[in-house]
Amino acid sequence: MTWNHLYRAKSYIRSSLWFVPFIAIPLEMVAIRLVRWLDGRLEWSLLNLGAPESQAILAAIVTANLSFVVFTFGSLLVAIQIASGQLTPRIIATTLLRDQVIKYTVGLFIFTLLFSLSTQGHIAKAVPQLAVFLSALFGICSFAAFFYLIDYASRLLRPVSILAHVADDGIAVIESVYSGPSLGREASERDRDKLGAPDRLITHEKRSAIVLAIDLKALLIAAERLNSVIEFVPQVGDFVAVDEPLFNLYGDARGIDEAMVRGTVVFGSERTMEQDPTFAFRIVVDIAIKALSAAINDPTTAVLAIDQLHRMLRTVGKRHLLTDEIFDGTKQLRVICRTPNWEDFVHLAFSEIRAYGSSNLQIVRRLRAMIDNLMLTLPEHRHPALLQELSLLDREIARHFLYPEELALARVADSQGLGGHSGKAQPAN
Repeated sequence: MTWNHLYRAKSYIRSSLWFVPFIAIPLEMVAIRLVRWLDGRLEWSLLNLGAPESQAILAAIVTANLSFVVFTFGSLLVAIQIASGQLTPRIIATTLLRDQVIKYTVGLFIFTLLFSLSTQGHIAKAVPQLAVFLSALFGICSFAAFFYLIDYASRLLRPVSILAHVADDGIAVIESVYSGPSLGREASERDRDKLGAPDRLITHEKRSAIVLAIDLKALLIAAERLNSVIEFVPQVGDFVAVDEPLFNLYGDARGIDEAMVRGTVVFGSERTMEQDPTFAFRIVVDIAIKALSAAINDPTTAVLAIDQLHRMLRTVGKRHLLTDEIFDGTKQLRVICRTPNWEDFVHLAFSEIRAYGSSNLQIVRRLRAMIDNLMLTLPEHRHPALLQELSLLDREIARHFLYPEELALARVADSQGLGGHSGKAQPAN
């Protein structure tokens, strides 16, 4: 099994709701046999229940857990539809289907259901007291888990919870892709310009898809072994059509195993967050601009989205973003893999929200507060892109707010959008 097949399998398991409940089935089969063996050895008699009482208890537990499973999946499907309609469909695979609480709670329901059924089926003249006791204990845990799940799901599906969850995942990806702190102004060494035309080209085969991940370690090892340079042409998150360039190979390209190189790339139908540092920004921005649409008109949710963009931009601004060129131990260029730079993140975070929300006081004041805070907390070489966004914001404000009083109010930075501490209006740049 190649790296991309293994990666795809792991990603599928992480985003599948059925896997943990399915694992509960063989666990129950092992557990019930172990409990029966212990019951015969220990001669457990704490509850000392008779057959009718045991049957009634177990039947109630089976009925309750079956209802829990049906209700959980039914309500989850409805919640997914509502959340994807009000926020964005991209939260389904990145948030709801990967939630561990939902998976393990349903797994507990399935385990308890099957354990109680197995115990119920072995009640004859002698009642397996330990198995009945554990079934009752699992039943109580299932009730507690169900009540907790209702509370948890209601909190999870709030916009602020979804946004915070996406931002947390986004920050984790940013820190993994850009592992080092900022080293000052980032100027590429431009070693790739000295490479000339590629000696060999590998194009994309099979079907068009989106790049989800790439195994850079394997490419580095292959390039070192053959004293060559491997350039990955697209970027993680890009759509690649059939026959489009996938790899440019420089140097001794004849010895490179094409199948191995292809096996370092994972493709899929939809972007994921594992190696895509801008995808979290994309999701949060989508939620913000949908909230700013005339159909929904919820600028407060957009302000909550800007709060999370603020978090992620601060994290990005403190990282070293020049990671396109990967060198070996002797400082020789071996792999080229494009990653977003600071301007890419800034444009993604500001442009669309400014376009859709520049006529709203909450949005323009919150955007200004974000710019002011980032200018104070980030290194100086991050400031030009922020100053450009501030200039664009001032021009949009002047275009939409014609009354002097509203214009002055729109130029005040407010971390709450509208209603927070009002400072002095900033002059237009």
